[in-house]
Amino acid sequence: MHVRSSLTAALVSVAVLAAAARTSTASMSPAEVARRNVVAVRVGPKEVTVGELEDRLATIPRFQLSTMGDTADAIRRKFVNEVIVPEVLLSAGAEKEHLDQDLVVANNLRRALANATARAAKSKLPPINTITMDDIRKYYAENKSKFDTPIRYGVWRILCAKREEAVAVLDAAKKNLTTDNFTKLAREHSIDKATNMRGGNLGFIDPDGNSNEAGLKVDTSIPKALAFAKDGQLVPEPVPEGPNFAVVWRKGSVPAAHRTAEEAANQIREAIHHQQAEEAGKQMIDELRSEHLTEFNEGVLNSIDISSSDGEIMPRRRPGQVPPLHQVGRATPRP
Repeated sequence: MHVRSSLTAALVSVAVLAAAARTSTASMSPAEVARRNVVAVRVGPKEVTVGELEDRLATIPRFQLSTMGDTADAIRRKFVNEVIVPEVLLSAGAEKEHLDQDLVVANNLRRALANATARAAKSKLPPINTITMDDIRKYYAENKSKFDTPIRYGVWRILCAKREEAVAVLDAAKKNLTTDNFTKLAREHSIDKATNMRGGNLGFIDPDGNSNEAGLKVDTSIPKALAFAKDGQLVPEPVPEGPNFAVVWRKGSVPAAHRTAEEAANQIREAIHHQQAEEAGKQMIDELRSEHLTEFNEGVLNSIDISSSDGEIMPRRRPGQVPPLHQVGRATPRP
């Protein structure tokens, strides 16, 4: 197993190194491209170029390179003899064992190449420090709500159908205001089945009743009532919530915050750079899709069974849900 994993790792490493070298010469002069394409090492039919070696060496910290020798020549020779040549030999061994045809290895290789291509696209972006304050202020103006946040309350709530029941539950909670007791009361009395098993925990809600829990929103009577309690206290009376009544515990709070564009500059700069990287990746995928995707057959895809880890088969689409194969649209092959 260890030998197999070593062969697989070498196969992936060599393929990714070659892919990175192919995608890094776009902005170079013909003379520089020719220099980088000179073969430095040949192992059987496999070749390693000057450019591949330079790119690989550039990724290694200087302190680590210094452990390979006292001179540049010594470092280069040791790196080639102890890192590159063994990798290429193991890669050739993996191909000889047909590991490149193994499904898991092929998927890992494809994923590694995809990640290397994405990194290559990202490397062409302008440095993050070229994003100006004008860019930052523009992003800030378009996303101001991200930097102006209202107070948010951490709320646990038990929803009762009648006020009398809510009063009794509130009294029981006051006598023993602990998480365990409140959770027990919520499970026994709360008619909100979406939250009663977790003690009525609503997460953090804003003054409009929106929670940080996805899809959860409560009546605005709840955040309004929280003004009558401090962090860690119960709201002193049951809170009307539609036709029902709520026992509300203000577990904590996050104060309102406001940040200026200057205060949030570093965060915004990173967000813009991330956005640029996503757009560059999408553009690359769109270009590659247009160039290489020549067939996408929905009919064939919908006929494929999917087995879960426990062997259960997810059902195919019923007959009639998918057009016959001869009617399914196919992308027109490129001339």
